[in-house]
Amino acid sequence: VQLQACGGGLVQAGGSLRLSCAASGRTFSRYALAWFRQAPGKEREFVAAITGSVRIADSVKGRFTISRDNAKNTVYLQMNSLKAEDTAVYYCAAKPFLSAKIGNEYDYWGQGTLVTVSS
Repeated sequence: VQLQACGGGLVQAGGSLRLSCAASGRTFSRYALAWFRQAPGKEREFVAAITGSVRIADSVKGRFTISRDNAKNTVYLQMNSLKAEDTAVYYCAAKPFLSAKIGNEYDYWGQGTLVTVSS
């Protein structure tokens, strides 16, 4: 599986962005997909994951939404009410079947897309 993330950019606090991650492979629907992020000087952290169900980090709950379109082999992260602390490189990741909040459990990673929120 190859992952290609896009959609990052510069946005003012309170604004919105939608990240997309397109995946290759014919068994896309069997994979759990997730978004992680890494801010400068900080460790990578879980943001959201989706299989048939959704898991969302408490830090973004109510502001971020993860969704997937299996026909397009794409997973999305809709980010609303962005805050300066959301500034990070966002990565999409994939693993077979069940989702996880631990990055090391994911087998495939995209290249990352930078989100910068100005205050």
